[in-house]
Amino acid sequence: MATRKPFVGGNWKMSATRAQSLALARLVAESARAHPGVDVAVFPSFPALVEVVGAIGAERSGAVIVGGQDCSSHPSGAFTGQVSAAMIKDTGCTSVLIGHSERRHGLGESDAVLSKKLGMACENGLIPVLCVGETHGEREAGRADAVIATHLRGALAGHTEESMSALVVAYEPVWAIGTGRTATVKDAAEAHRTVRQTLAELYSARFAEQVRVIYGGSVNAKNAAEIFACEEIDGGLVGGASLIAADFSAIIVGAASRISTRGGF
Repeated sequence: MATRKPFVGGNWKMSATRAQSLALARLVAESARAHPGVDVAVFPSFPALVEVVGAIGAERSGAVIVGGQDCSSHPSGAFTGQVSAAMIKDTGCTSVLIGHSERRHGLGESDAVLSKKLGMACENGLIPVLCVGETHGEREAGRADAVIATHLRGALAGHTEESMSALVVAYEPVWAIGTGRTATVKDAAEAHRTVRQTLAELYSARFAEQVRVIYGGSVNAKNAAEIFACEEIDGGLVGGASLIAADFSAIIVGAASRISTRGGF
């Protein structure tokens, strides 16, 4: 079995000012330094990126990955309000979210658009965190696995295994985001296996075994350890709980406990 380092990301969405982001980032950096076996990432709003990168860099922590919440499918040009992957990289960021459900479902971004965004991220050396997942109606109709596979096939179309070497996939059941509801560990594990099976079909079994697949549906301080204990789940993409330093720290500890339980990565 491949050794996969846990990945815990905090998606701050449109929820913190620059000053709040700066203070939170410093606290997150303290937790991350205490648990070097976990890749910890934060995704602040665009206006806060430069300051968050600068603060973490100034403290020489080197422990926190900073990323953008989205990037344009275009390299540059007359696209008012969009931010290119090159611009995100220029701030010092090293990662970016692609296809979060609030963009995929809320703004109608298609798999074809997300495939282009994924290409832009990889061309600029950013770690892409690709989000996939079904709505409640799709799950009730028994289509969850098919939807996950479709999202992956669409977004990864035209991309080689080599170009996707840094890929992280976040399974986020849309019905569990910001609702307080979570998928059962069994359901989440099955969805993660679907992700790996699809990646194996698209690329190779070796690639599928190496890619980190994380869970993104109302992860919090109370349920993190149980979720991360599952063999298939390599961490989480955290929303509201990532805005509370103590809660996010507890989630990082939950991911670190996965290492001690399994004898290290």
